[in-house]
Amino acid sequence: MAKTKTKPDTKLYTRLRDSGVRKKMAARAADALPAKGSKRRKRAESIADDLTHAANSIRDRVGGGSRKRSKAAKKAAKTRKAKAEKRSQAAKKAAKTRS
Repeated sequence: MAKTKTKPDTKLYTRLRDSGVRKKMAARAADALPAKGSKRRKRAESIADDLTHAANSIRDRVGGGSRKRSKAAKKAAKTRKAKAEKRSQAAKKAAKTRS
C-alpha cells in the first residue's frame, strides 16, 4: 500500500505568516498537522513545543528578565525591609534609654 500524502493546512499557514512566523516554520507547522488516523501527532507536538519555547523566551526578554531575577529582587526587598525594621527598633531602644 502506498502512503497518502496529506495536504498542508493552508489556513494555518496563512495565519502563522500573517502573525510574523517565518515561511519555513509556518510550512513545517502546517504540514505537521496530523490527518485523522495518522501517526504524525508526535511531530506536530514537537513543532508546537518549539513555538511555545520561542514565545516564552520572547516573554522573558520583554518582561525584564527571567523569573529567577524576580525571585532575587523579592528577596532583596525583603532583606532591606528587615534591616530597616532592625535599625528602627535599635533607634527606639536608644531613645528610650536616653529619656
